[in-house]
Amino acid sequence: MKKSTYIPLLLLVYLGVMSYIGRGEFFAGHYLYYFGIIGATLLCIILLHFFMKKRDSLRREREKDVDRR
Repeated sequence: MKKSTYIPLLLLVYLGVMSYIGRGEFFAGHYLYYFGIIGATLLCIILLHFFMKKRDSLRREREKDVDRR
């Protein structure tokens, strides 16, 4: 499994655990805060996934160029 896949998956599991631990904020009625933090974290995880995929593809292209020489 590629690093660009398993690191975001681990972070999603971590987010799930943290969401469960922070459910007190949800039950206290702080819905915007609770879902805002979850949404911002999801956005960061998704962006991390795409940046890591891009970095891997650039690395592969660079390795192909070195091999051609």
